[in-house]
Amino acid sequence: MTNDRDRDLARITERQHGVFDRRVIDELDFTRGERSRRIARGAWTPLYDGVFLLDGVPITWRSRLLGAVLAGGPAAAASHRSGTAVWDLPGGDRRIQELMCRRWRRTKHDGLVVHESKVLAAADVTIVDAIPVTTVERTLLDLGAVRSPTTVELAVEAALRRELTTLDALEATLHRLGRRGRNGAGVLRAILGVRTVDRALTESEMELRLLQVLRRNGLPEPVTQYEIRDGGRFVARVDAAYVDWRIALEYESFAHHTGRAALVRDSARRNQIVAVGWKPISVTWDDLIGGGHHVCAAILAARPRP
Repeated sequence: MTNDRDRDLARITERQHGVFDRRVIDELDFTRGERSRRIARGAWTPLYDGVFLLDGVPITWRSRLLGAVLAGGPAAAASHRSGTAVWDLPGGDRRIQELMCRRWRRTKHDGLVVHESKVLAAADVTIVDAIPVTTVERTLLDLGAVRSPTTVELAVEAALRRELTTLDALEATLHRLGRRGRNGAGVLRAILGVRTVDRALTESEMELRLLQVLRRNGLPEPVTQYEIRDGGRFVARVDAAYVDWRIALEYESFAHHTGRAALVRDSARRNQIVAVGWKPISVTWDDLIGGGHHVCAAILAARPRP
């Protein structure tokens, strides 16, 4: 009988990273003595109050996070940076366990970041990889309370690019939950305010960081992924362009210039761009994370004089 219950427990925990709580123990009808003996011999490893890991299952960030959520009670969900990590978006942090619940059970758990919210509807929670987590839309709204606007915008753009959400869904969530004073709502509202529906999705994090740098330095938004043509003849597709100024912005990386053949190819392409009257400007990752001042100065210097 006991072995049957242990096998049932193993089957249950196989689907949830080896983690289980008192509710599962009660459902399988383990006695108090049976519980104590399994804990004493290491068959059940306590993670949090009333939450355990089955022996032989490695502890991972997912098992720790699921354990934290179970410790938060039936209405808890991974949120903020942990929720972002579950969705695999920029701004996520696997080193912490961050969750949201309506009311936290006042037991001490080192390393947990808990947000209490009376506004946590069932519609705001879903299951990803067996972990209760706030929906993408709710996660992105809450992320603004703990991450910079730049990081939140990277997460929003990545979610749109991967079709995890839509602008309409984000707007609807903001309308429903984004009252004045709600942490994170102002950040998401500002991001959606400058993100036009007809603007193409950015193709990479580097592209979005370029747009952010240009915006912060007071420059207009360029056309991304622009095809330069000369009398109908295709010349090159550049990462971004100020068409009226005939300025082409090109991302540069070491990976793109490994080997003589790549260097020759890129030099020929650059010469073709110059030959049809355009001014190419290189943009590196270091430029972008350093504030982009040199790139912006080069753009201003290359603009046609009035």
